Amino acid sequence: QVDVVESGGGLVRRGGSLRLFCAVSGSQLNIQNMAWYRRAPGKEREMVAISSVQRGKTYANFVQGRFNISGEVGKGTMFLQMDNLEPEDTAVYYCRVVTKTLVFYWGRGTQVTVSS
Repeated sequence: QVDVVESGGGLVRRGGSLRLFCAVSGSQLNIQNMAWYRRAPGKEREMVAISSVQRGKTYANFVQGRFNISGEVGKGTMFLQMDNLEPEDTAVYYCRVVTKTLVFYWGRGTQVTVSS
């Protein structure tokens, strides 16, 4: 059984920073990529950043150099360093794992709240 767990969310003020962490456990997966998504209240889920074993890192336009993804994707660990946070970044952040056989796994999410 595969388990994807996020941590590191919390409450910060505008301009603050948070570091999210995602870890995959429970099974030996052949991971193709890991990604961070987010869902803000009343909005659809959107991609934040993707880290691929083969293709490197990709960021959403709204990140604008404020976020950085790191970790060992092939080993199922990933960080998301978020700096200069804005209230618009308030959302539940989810970790998504995709294997090389295109099986998707999602975590349960971690809440990020940015106050003004």
